Amino acid sequence: MYLTGFADEAAQDIEGQIKATKELGWNAIESRNISGKNIHDISDEDFDVVYGKLQDAGVKINCFGSAIGNWAKNILDPFEITIAEIERAIPRMQRLGTDLIRIMSYARCEGEEQYKEERFRRLREIVKRFNDAGLTPVHENCMNYGGMSAAHTLELVENVPGLRLVFDTGNGPFNKDYSTPDLRWQNSLEFYNKVKQHVSYIHIKDANSPESGEKEVYTMPGEGQGDVVEIMKDLKASGYDGGISIEPHLAAVFHDPSAVNTESDKSYELYVEYGRRMMAILDGIGYERSLY
Repeated sequence: MYLTGFADEAAQDIEGQIKATKELGWNAIESRNISGKNIHDISDEDFDVVYGKLQDAGVKINCFGSAIGNWAKNILDPFEITIAEIERAIPRMQRLGTDLIRIMSYARCEGEEQYKEERFRRLREIVKRFNDAGLTPVHENCMNYGGMSAAHTLELVENVPGLRLVFDTGNGPFNKDYSTPDLRWQNSLEFYNKVKQHVSYIHIKDANSPESGEKEVYTMPGEGQGDVVEIMKDLKASGYDGGISIEPHLAAVFHDPSAVNTESDKSYELYVEYGRRMMAILDGIGYERSLY
């Protein structure tokens, strides 16, 4: 098992992201945004600079935290948008030696019509294109069709050959379970137990469910309703040896721009502290880790 993280929550520039990663003693970043743009959207010239700095630092990109089919994308948007993102991502992943890329299943639609057959069709094409390039797309249980419940995720797995999952511990507490009549908040451990045989990667967030119409509250790992410790114990017992990626959301919430904390020093400090807390949890249960 190795540790990594969304280092854009420590710093927007690649230098700061590398610094935070090395301060934690890690050698991998799950790359999402660099200077405000997703790694598959920055210019070729900027990507060359990023590549060079990573090489010089001995830091790797283990996963692309892509925007493909994410919560900001409507299933009725032209599929060409997605295809273009895939075509930009693949050669960059291959150059960096990155195997994993996080994808989603497009934003949930209001009302009953979810266009699920179109979602299945698109995800089949997405998965095929990455698999044909020797790469592994992993679907996240976020604010998208698959994230509506464990049943919706399993429906994706059944209809999209080769689809693997990244399970995020902290998404359940602020997402409704659309498989239940009362639309209760999801239970993270329950969701995980239903899908774990398809999981190839882990995201660590922790949060408490919204109360009285307020927003969710993000916490340090193990302090919220994400069942972080219980899930780590199960992963250890099952022999999971893949990546565990921190995504604190304490200083910046990427699906809520109004929540971005512009105090860069504070963001950096919170990210590093989060990483240290996560390592303490793993050490406490005897879960040995290595570098990527």
